[in-house]
Amino acid sequence: MMNKWRNNRAWFLVLPVFVIVAFSAIIPLMTVVNYSVQDIFGPGQRFFVGIEWFKEVLLDQRLHDALFKQLAFSGLVLLIEMPLGIIIALMMPKKGWTSSACLVILALPLLIPWNVIGTIWIIFTRPDIGLFGAFINSTGIAFDHTASGVDAWITLMLMEVWHWTPLVALLAYAGLRAIPEAYYQAAKIDGASAWAIFRFIQLPKMRGVLTIALLLRFMDSFLIYAEPFVLTGGGPGNATTFLSIYLVKIAVGQFDLGPAAAFSLIYFLIILLFCWLFYQALQAVGTGDKS
Repeated sequence: MMNKWRNNRAWFLVLPVFVIVAFSAIIPLMTVVNYSVQDIFGPGQRFFVGIEWFKEVLLDQRLHDALFKQLAFSGLVLLIEMPLGIIIALMMPKKGWTSSACLVILALPLLIPWNVIGTIWIIFTRPDIGLFGAFINSTGIAFDHTASGVDAWITLMLMEVWHWTPLVALLAYAGLRAIPEAYYQAAKIDGASAWAIFRFIQLPKMRGVLTIALLLRFMDSFLIYAEPFVLTGGGPGNATTFLSIYLVKIAVGQFDLGPAAAFSLIYFLIILLFCWLFYQALQAVGTGDKS
């Protein structure tokens, strides 16, 4: 029997990781948990209130409205970006310098900082001098994203689709390029139509990358903050007040640390729930491949 020598000094190599994780995740999270069960009036003036803030936040109609808007926004984003990204990937050239040029041009919106994206679309959609806003108004259709909730949503959707559809297209394009040429040759011999090739070859082979794209886009759209804050500030009224914007209003605008901390934990649990659901979906996809 082989005797293994244990070198406990190896734990010193792992210690920095524990310290970094503690400072970056555990300590801030525990601080939020601590705030969520207290009513804080000032330095040294705090009272334990138990789960009172959680009850108040869960019964808050404004949170329900913000959650509904957040889910509606993420759902609409996925309904538009996923098919559009696949179509763009299918239309892109397969080889040559045109393929490289398309990839570079497609990736440009992804390189622009989020707050700059909001600033660009503020100018672009201004009803007086903006290229898009002034053109729409010149056709006789009143458009002003600062005064109309519908126009604000249209502007946000256009901005989000313009910014992030390239990510879906790039992932779908990578999935298409990974399909062996033998599949297309076999389909050509069988006389398969373009739709049959897409339905039975390309779409199943892209399932992995499309699942990743779906996860990334849902999570990012569910956490969106900078773009709508710069563009509309959550308005007009509360038309574009999503969960993240509403949370900042409570924490920074009203300085209600207790309710904001409880809200943060509920927000975190909602995201955790969706992560778990998507993880289960990914596991199901992997099982399907093996079978």
